[in-house]
Amino acid sequence: MTDGPLIVQSDKTLLLDVDHARAVDARRAIAPFAELERAPEHIHTYRITPLALWNARAAGHDAEVVIDVLITFSRFPVPHALLVDIAETMARYGRLTLTKHPVHGLVLVTTDVPVLEEVLRNKKIAPMVGTRVDDDTVIVHPSERGHLKQVLLKLGWPAEDLAGYVDGEAHPIALTEDGWHLRDYQRDAVEGFASGGSGVVVLPCGAGKTIVGAAAMARVQSTTLILVTNTVSARQWRDELMRRTTLTEDEIGEYSGARKEIRAVTIATYQVLTTKKKGVYAHLDLFDTHDWGLIIYDEVHLLPAPIFRFTADIQSRRRLGLTATLVREDGREGDVFSLIGPKRYDAPWKEIESQGYIAPADCVEVRVTLPESERLVYATAESEDRYRLASSTPTKNAIVESLVDQHFDDQVLVIGQYLDQLADISEHLGAPLITGETPVKERQRLFAAFRTGEERVLVVSKVANFSVDLPEAGVAIQVSGAFGSRQEEAQRLGRLLRPKGDHRTAHFYAVVARDTVDADFAQHRQRFLAEQGYSYRIIDAEDLARD
Repeated sequence: MTDGPLIVQSDKTLLLDVDHARAVDARRAIAPFAELERAPEHIHTYRITPLALWNARAAGHDAEVVIDVLITFSRFPVPHALLVDIAETMARYGRLTLTKHPVHGLVLVTTDVPVLEEVLRNKKIAPMVGTRVDDDTVIVHPSERGHLKQVLLKLGWPAEDLAGYVDGEAHPIALTEDGWHLRDYQRDAVEGFASGGSGVVVLPCGAGKTIVGAAAMARVQSTTLILVTNTVSARQWRDELMRRTTLTEDEIGEYSGARKEIRAVTIATYQVLTTKKKGVYAHLDLFDTHDWGLIIYDEVHLLPAPIFRFTADIQSRRRLGLTATLVREDGREGDVFSLIGPKRYDAPWKEIESQGYIAPADCVEVRVTLPESERLVYATAESEDRYRLASSTPTKNAIVESLVDQHFDDQVLVIGQYLDQLADISEHLGAPLITGETPVKERQRLFAAFRTGEERVLVVSKVANFSVDLPEAGVAIQVSGAFGSRQEEAQRLGRLLRPKGDHRTAHFYAVVARDTVDADFAQHRQRFLAEQGYSYRIIDAEDLARD
């Protein structure tokens, strides 16, 4: 028994004593194979899941490494049954392998014949495979490569995909590195992707995921399709590629609601690809219109269902997913693993912060009390209406104004979910409002004015959650969100994490109505950030002026 920060329990939960001197090292060591469940003040609860273990295995961590971490940091003896279960779960990954046969093409090969026999008897798998070549090998229909991986994962036998990729149409792309260079973690991320040919890179907002994408393109040297969340993001990608690579404007096309250009490097929005015409996804054939050598999925945790379905059909293309968090509230992390690839690189936010590449952040939850009249309306409302009523209370307006006044020398973003609430705050502050209805040109003008300091405060809806580069933002005030979305909370804090020229700390405020579902959802939203080492101070709105 040692005085470690970790209590390892037989139900696959890990209790981390966050006040322990070795807690930071332990959190970093368990991150590849354990998921955070709860994060109150002193003891954080993690759970070891099969998907996390398989992700760790795909990233090169074997069971011996995982077991050694648990034994090293555990305060008490680690339950033997848990160690056995970890070893057996990780051993499931790779017993089935997809590979190319010189005669039969795509095949599924096993190192354990009974496992192959078991999965071949599954009704969903039978239509995906063809003739049995021998005891260890069965032919797979090439079009079913992705679907097969999805089903095998759900059966608990994740296949390692070693079938390789088509080269795609060659296209010269090089990094300029004129006055800049890849940071060590960016280089490691690119190497992690290149080692497997497909997969996901997880980096904090502001840590240069676009540069990782550009470096991956330079490694692959082929035509590339880049999928992004919106048109503003598409144009930021274009500008960054022109700044960081040898690509010219003529080589980069935009495929969005405004333009339909297909070039050697084409940047398309998820929205246009998932737009239906007469019940048909009219633009999904973009995947097939060019011999792409690489497909990059920006903000991969947001992949819409139609893109998942099409991605299952293009497993012969190299795929790179970029995100700040793999958390999905719909539980489809397994589909990201199967169809984009396993997590190839993951850098803890605080580690990147300690290197000076992202700004430190102070997170504060400001709790307001609903007036008596609103409490009565809330108490008698239908359950589906309560979050909107609580989170959009006009009581928050004065708090927002007070916070904006406190940070009079900072660039401030006020972020929310409900448009009528945001319109009210915009009018209250006399600040511009940006929503999904704001034309792209006007959004770009306002974002540019914010960058130059012409506009000090912007009120923004969820359109600013993703891929909006506002390095000058030093304060964010969140008044409402997408219920308990952990990834949205992470993305909103991420708007502030670009390093500041004077090295100042960023400030993230969540204004929350106490004794309501607004407070309940706030706790859930904060879980991912707690895992990354951020903690929220809670203050009462009445004490705000004295804080």
